[in-house]
Amino acid sequence: MSDFVRVAVEAGVATIQLERPPMNALNGQMQSEIGAAAAQVSADPQVRAVVIYGGAKVFAAGADVKEMAGASPAEIMTLGARIQDAFKAVARIPKPVIAAITGYALGGGLELALCADFRVLGESVKVGQPEILLGVIPGAGGTQRLPRLIGPSRAKDLVFSGRFIDAAEALRIGLADQVVPDAEVYDAARRLTARYTGGAPLALRAAKQAIDDGLERDLDAGLEIERLNFTGLFATEDQKTGMHSFLENGPGKATFSGR
Repeated sequence: MSDFVRVAVEAGVATIQLERPPMNALNGQMQSEIGAAAAQVSADPQVRAVVIYGGAKVFAAGADVKEMAGASPAEIMTLGARIQDAFKAVARIPKPVIAAITGYALGGGLELALCADFRVLGESVKVGQPEILLGVIPGAGGTQRLPRLIGPSRAKDLVFSGRFIDAAEALRIGLADQVVPDAEVYDAARRLTARYTGGAPLALRAAKQAIDDGLERDLDAGLEIERLNFTGLFATEDQKTGMHSFLENGPGKATFSGR
C-alpha cells in the first residue's frame, strides 16, 4: 500500500494524487510510489487519461533536501537514478497526462510537471528551478525537459537565476497551457482530459510515442517513426471501426474498443 501517492480512477480518468503534507516534498519513498503509480495507470486498459494532482494547496515543493544534504556523490548517483527512473515512467505513460498545479511547483515538483503532456496552473501558482540557490543544478529533468518545452534561453534564465515565476509568465512562455482560478485547477484538468478520452487509445499511444520520440531525433528519423506508427495502426480493430464509421456516419461518431 502506498503511503504518499494515491491512484483513483473515475470515468476513464486516473488521478495520481500526491499526499505528503504540508508541501509534498518528494522523498525517496514518494518517488518510488510515483513510478509505481505511473506503471499502474499505464497498464490499466480502463484508463484513457491521467491527471497528476498535489491537492488544493500545493503541487510539490521539490525533492526532500534533508534526504540529500549529507549524501556522498556515490549515494547521490543512486538517488538521482531513482528519481529519474520514476519521472521517466510518468513521461512514458502512453496516454494523455495533465498536471493540475496549485500553490508551488518547484525543483523536483516542476520537473514532475514537465513529464506531463499539458499543465493547468492556478492563478496564484509559483513555479521555478531554484537548485542553483542550493549550489547544485536540476537533477530530474530540469536541464533537459524544460529547454525542450520553452526554448534554451528561457530555460537558462530560470535555471541560472533560480527565480520563481508566476502563472501569467508561465503561460506567456509556454510553460503553462491553461491558467484558471485556484479553486478550479483540478476540475479544469479533468475537463481538458475530455478532449482526448474519446479518441482511439492505440492511436493516442502511437501519436504520443511518435511526437516524443521524434523530438529526440532529426526530421528524417522522426518521419520514419511516424510512418511505422501510422502503418502499425492498420492492424487494429480501432482503425477499421474509425474509418468505416467515417464513411457511413461522418467524422467523430466512432466508439473505439482499444483493440
